[in-house]
Amino acid sequence: MAIRSVRYMGDPLLSARAQEVSHFPSAALTELVGDMKDTMAALNGAGLAAPQIGVPLRIVIFGVQANPRYPEVAGVPDTVLVNPVVEAIGDDEEEGWEGCLSVPGMRGLVPRYQRIRYRGFDLEGTPIMREAEGFHARVVQHECDHLDGILYPLRIRDLRFFGYESVLFPEGMEASDR
Repeated sequence: MAIRSVRYMGDPLLSARAQEVSHFPSAALTELVGDMKDTMAALNGAGLAAPQIGVPLRIVIFGVQANPRYPEVAGVPDTVLVNPVVEAIGDDEEEGWEGCLSVPGMRGLVPRYQRIRYRGFDLEGTPIMREAEGFHARVVQHECDHLDGILYPLRIRDLRFFGYESVLFPEGMEASDR
């Protein structure tokens, strides 16, 4: 497997809707997901969408155990999700600080649904359906937004709460309210 270059905000691919995966399992998808995992791990990410490494397919990966970029959050199970669908459970939202490998060095206060249901498939084509809340729900919504060409700054309601990590959190991210 390999670590791939991450595309940055402004790249036209990150503003486009990704294509459905029509055939799986396949060796090509397995290799792609392996590269996504290596890339996410190398950059201490909580998740990664295929378009972020230049592949316009509806595939996301996510998972958090112990991550220096998110030191105080509950764990999120390691998941590969192909052709995901996300729906809110209720209307309750909460704002939380988000960052993104495609928007390096910056953070923004982003509203997300507190509880969601998501479904899709694993790499073998086995259906996945889960409910999530809190940080888990936030990560899934953030990554699935990438598949529709939405980066988190587009969701920020008040741009006073968007900026460089070093300016917003001079004491480090551990000192921030997540």
